[in-house]
Amino acid sequence: MGGFMKVLVLGATGYIGSAVVSRLTLEGHDVVPLVKNATALHPDVPARVGDLADPASLRAAVTDEVDAVVNLATPTGDEAVDTAAMEALLAPLRGTGRTFVYTSGVWVLGASGDAPLTEDVGTDPIAIVGYRPRIEQQVLATAGDDVRALVIRPGIVYGRDGGIPALMTGWARDHGTGRYVGPVATRWPMVHVDDLAELYALALTKGRAGDLVHGVAWESVPAAAVAAAADVAAGGTGRAEPWPLAEAAEVLGAPFAEALALDQVVSGRRAVEELGWRPSRPYVLTELAGGTRG
Repeated sequence: MGGFMKVLVLGATGYIGSAVVSRLTLEGHDVVPLVKNATALHPDVPARVGDLADPASLRAAVTDEVDAVVNLATPTGDEAVDTAAMEALLAPLRGTGRTFVYTSGVWVLGASGDAPLTEDVGTDPIAIVGYRPRIEQQVLATAGDDVRALVIRPGIVYGRDGGIPALMTGWARDHGTGRYVGPVATRWPMVHVDDLAELYALALTKGRAGDLVHGVAWESVPAAAVAAAADVAAGGTGRAEPWPLAEAAEVLGAPFAEALALDQVVSGRRAVEELGWRPSRPYVLTELAGGTRG
């Protein structure tokens, strides 16, 4: 594909979305945020208004001059609503060769053993992302209808003082020590938000219809080590203690607590080999414990 593109971005003001918008803009693309409320943005920012719960507004936003749609919006949690939203976004792209990038996540894979899970393994989603694989398939199926449809599954994202590691820093500050949910052996696949943003840019310019890639720079990071680094970031000495799943579930909700306790080793090799992705940002423990701003 290559070249500069007019890109409609859902979730543009979110944690990952804002990093992706910065990267796409830096690379010369014309980014148009799709927002629920235009007053949230600077009046000089060209934006389109749409809502996942209003399919007609989404379809109207995908005008003929839009070359690509990147969906970084948080799903509604209602499968029927999200399915209808995807169909509304995809409908104007059918038969045009234009691009659609959908954001899923590694939690759809479920628990792993020690062998890194690749994009070729089946899904076994935990509750918090229960229907997400069906949305992935809905998107990828349009590759057969001349949509350059791609799915990216990020790992647990860190960097720029955001994401779950920033949440853990807050817990350490409040609790007096780092805390991690579930067994001490729990591992997380992780990625820096700026490395992930570069992957989206590569997917837009180099991705092929039907591509599914993991946005994972680090296959397995011990969650307990992240909690200890979060304690350092909070001004502590690097201590971490287990937060029993049942207790965490009462505070965080059972689906999110289950996700934090999920042990996964996930490969990001396909993105490196096929798209030329080169993650280069500091390791999460270095970033948190060193107070690095990336």
